[in-house]
Amino acid sequence: MQNEPAEMPKIALRAIRSEAGLSLAQTAEITGVSKAMLGQIERGESSPTLVTLWKLAKGFHLPLTAFLEGAATTPPAVNFPESIRFRTLFAFDPTLGSESFLITLAPGQTHISHPHDAGVVEDIFVTEGTLELQLGETWTRYSAGAAVRFAADQPHSYRNPTENPALFHNTMHYPRI
Repeated sequence: MQNEPAEMPKIALRAIRSEAGLSLAQTAEITGVSKAMLGQIERGESSPTLVTLWKLAKGFHLPLTAFLEGAATTPPAVNFPESIRFRTLFAFDPTLGSESFLITLAPGQTHISHPHDAGVVEDIFVTEGTLELQLGETWTRYSAGAAVRFAADQPHSYRNPTENPALFHNTMHYPRI
């Protein structure tokens, strides 16, 4: 897993924005992403960070995979610099209201996740290594084989306290999509 090439996906922002009938200025207002950055993403001049991608998803009230072109197939792993690496396992399914990822945290790495929309729930299943999850002020440690479900509409963070990669399945449940 560690030696697989990681590529940035093509982002379907222009198509989603057009379908919603929004200008760049309106999109900037609902997402908190600058108009200049939105234009760069649409022209393929810049790849969004994971934080930016989540801002887009939250602003449009869409799942993350809605913005990843080709997410319905098996895309390569995506590596956000200074952040997590993930592979889409199951793209968003409107019938089930969920999408699933395989996430890798490098040794010693921490990822801070901003609150998702109200009612969003995450399931975590650790497949390899050790993962710590922060909810509120409390960090809880989970080892391979452990699972947890939590309300993701609150700040939460993941960290790998070990010297080995941590891999976990992450399923996002969107009850209002």
